[in-house]
Amino acid sequence: QVQLVESGGGLVQPGGSLRLSCAASGSIFSISTMGWYRQAPGDQRELVAVTTSGGSTNYADSVKDRFTISRDNAKNTVYLQLNSLKPEDTAVYYCNARIKRSYYRDWQDYWGQGTQVTVSS
Repeated sequence: QVQLVESGGGLVQPGGSLRLSCAASGSIFSISTMGWYRQAPGDQRELVAVTTSGGSTNYADSVKDRFTISRDNAKNTVYLQLNSLKPEDTAVYYCNARIKRSYYRDWQDYWGQGTQVTVSS
């Protein structure tokens, strides 16, 4: 079994900051990409940021220069630093990881349970 456990969401005022964490645990042989997605009520889930095992990153245009994704490969953990938050950033944020559970198995996508981020005054 593989689990992704997120933490760090909450209520913050516009212009504020939050840091999300997501730790992968269980039967893990290798992790390739780790990333964050978000889903607001009535909207589809969208990519926020993603990072590879080598450290390359990619961001949605709406969060560039405000959010920073980072990763600790030794801890199988990915972080998302959210700065200059706006009300439109309000959503449930989901962690995603592409994981291989053994050498012989295929890569599979795993998801965390989601953490609520609310930006409001």
